[in-house]
Amino acid sequence: MAKYLLLWELDRDKIPDDAKARSEGWAMMLEMVKQDIQAGFHSDWGSFVGEMRGYTVSEGEPVELAKTMQRFTPFVSFEVHPVMSVDQTLEVARSIA
Repeated sequence: MAKYLLLWELDRDKIPDDAKARSEGWAMMLEMVKQDIQAGFHSDWGSFVGEMRGYTVSEGEPVELAKTMQRFTPFVSFEVHPVMSVDQTLEVARSIA
């Protein structure tokens, strides 16, 4: 199963000026993140303090990852980085010789 580091950022142009609406929208998205964590799709999630961005570590198939990210469109943009474990990286290193 593939592992990904996602860097996410809220679209400031889509954030409501009204504090109540902003709070409700943010809470709704965070509940969706919690559901994904409980389902085992995300192994870690964090928000950078004082910023409107953060990170997620996810495992799964690319199509499932894309479907999950689409749920947050157009409010969140993602930068996706597939990552390898130390054992996978060691396999690559050994294949050089």
